[in-house]
Amino acid sequence: MPIFEYRCSGCKTKFSQLVGMTADSREPKCPKCGSANAHKLISRFSRMRSEDDQLDAFEDAALSAGDDPAAMSRLMAEMGKQIGEDGEDGIDEYVEEAQREIYDGQSDQ
Repeated sequence: MPIFEYRCSGCKTKFSQLVGMTADSREPKCPKCGSANAHKLISRFSRMRSEDDQLDAFEDAALSAGDDPAAMSRLMAEMGKQIGEDGEDGIDEYVEEAQREIYDGQSDQ
C-alpha cells in the first residue's frame, strides 16, 4: 500500500497517510488540527531504516558537526524532520539561543 505525503493548508503541518489500493475515499485529515483541507506533496523515494540506523546516522553527523553552531543547527532541524517535528516546542529558539551564546563567547576571547 502506498504512503502519500500531504501538507495541511490550515496549519502547514506535513503528514503521511497510508492509502490502500481499494482504500476508502475519505479525504486525508491533518493529525494536528483536523482540517480536511490538505494538498498532496510530491514525495521522494525513501527506504525504511531501523531506528538504530537513524540514530547511528545522527551520531555520525553530530560528530562531524563538531563545535560548528551552524552545522549543529542544520542537524537539529533535520533530526526534527525525521522524527516528525516541524520546529515545535521551541527547538528553533533553543538552537538560536545556543548559537548566540557560542558566538558571544567567541567574541569575548
